[in-house]
Amino acid sequence: MEQLNAIVKAVDDFVWGPVMLVLLVGTGIFLTIRTRFLPWRNLGYAIRSTLSKEARTKSRGEGDVSPFSALTTALAATIGTGNIVGVATAMVSGGPGALVWMWISAAFGLTSKFSECMLAIKYREVNEKGEMSGGPMYTMKKGLKNKTFGAIMGWLFAFFAVVASFGIGNMTQGNSIASALKATFSVPTQVTGVVITILALVIIVGGIKTISKVSSVVVPVMAIFYVVCGIIVILGNLSNLPAGIVMIFKMAFSPEAVGGGLCGSIVASMMNAMRYGVARGVFSNEAGMGSAAITAAAATTDNPVRQGYINMTGTFWDTIVVCTITGLAIASSGVLGMTDASGELLQGSDLTIAAFKTILGAPGGWLVSIGITLFAFSTILGWEYHGEKAWEYLFGTHKYNMVYRIVFSLIAYVGCTQTLNLVWNFSDIANALMAIPNLICMLLLSGEIAKDMQAFQPEVERIKAERKAAR
Repeated sequence: MEQLNAIVKAVDDFVWGPVMLVLLVGTGIFLTIRTRFLPWRNLGYAIRSTLSKEARTKSRGEGDVSPFSALTTALAATIGTGNIVGVATAMVSGGPGALVWMWISAAFGLTSKFSECMLAIKYREVNEKGEMSGGPMYTMKKGLKNKTFGAIMGWLFAFFAVVASFGIGNMTQGNSIASALKATFSVPTQVTGVVITILALVIIVGGIKTISKVSSVVVPVMAIFYVVCGIIVILGNLSNLPAGIVMIFKMAFSPEAVGGGLCGSIVASMMNAMRYGVARGVFSNEAGMGSAAITAAAATTDNPVRQGYINMTGTFWDTIVVCTITGLAIASSGVLGMTDASGELLQGSDLTIAAFKTILGAPGGWLVSIGITLFAFSTILGWEYHGEKAWEYLFGTHKYNMVYRIVFSLIAYVGCTQTLNLVWNFSDIANALMAIPNLICMLLLSGEIAKDMQAFQPEVERIKAERKAAR
């Protein structure tokens, strides 16, 4: 068993190594240039569209849920432990400069996210139940010129998405919830497992409409709650903030290993900051993975580009807003580089809890644990939909979806009560492997993406002019 663990870990380290990170960020850079930086130029338009009243209605076009609900369900799957635990881990392993590389990967991730979501809506289908089914697997099957190649790629993507949904989207999240509640409130892991399984089952059995209803309330509320608490911590440590920001930028671009100051005993170089920043950034916002595109396909819209812009903001909210709050709270609180009772460096949720406690005291720890619980549970809901649609694609029918829903809910119990490194590493590999066909597909269809964006640009300019006149 140990030997198998070692092999799987070695494969995991390889697939998430430099090649994968270059492919993910490189695709984002290529698409951003190919689309003439339109996602960056229209980010203001996209954020305003997301927050508009119209985004909460199903008045324009066809689909299962409102544009806003499609975004929040996708965000439910991405705003998770990566925002609390992942940022802290990146800042310990790669130094505080990792935060800058998270921002850089997110900037190019905007275009990747836009592209995969826009294509998913363009090539979506309606199943026998009258529900929308879409995602990279349908884009590959219908959008690529070589149909055999497209069919193989679509099948592989769907298969890896199902595997990833059980691991990264379910068991790892359940484990984070159980660990946080046990450490902070001494709740037995079995009790957490039973509660999570029952709650998941009740919501998931209702399908996308119930999941999106829960997500469109829980995700904005929990994100605002966490951001407000984070801002209080940052303001409380305001005197340290300028030094913290200088340290973040200094360590992001330092060719030699540097340390000291607010980061205690942590020493890191630019290469390390880049590696951990990009890896954790991608893990947090999932841009280029193709998972968010499955949810985007359920949105009610009259134009794939319009919804592509709304879904693209997911990367902005996830990394530029939520991850930044965690990063600045840690950088300004002076807890980076601190050790626990056994002399080990504080990392993961322990580090974020220590940062929040500097201003909020013991309740700061409770807030982070509650945040982890809500974030991780919403990730389970969002990923269930991703996995279910991939499952439906593999079987060619929606008839077995209920089987998937029940098995998925029961697996959450296993995640809460067992620490299975093998499963974690295996699902991590599946996560990387679903990204590869998706990235290849986007590169092959990059001309189409750019053409559709240019065709929609007059509409964007018209809306921008209307908003300016209404001010």
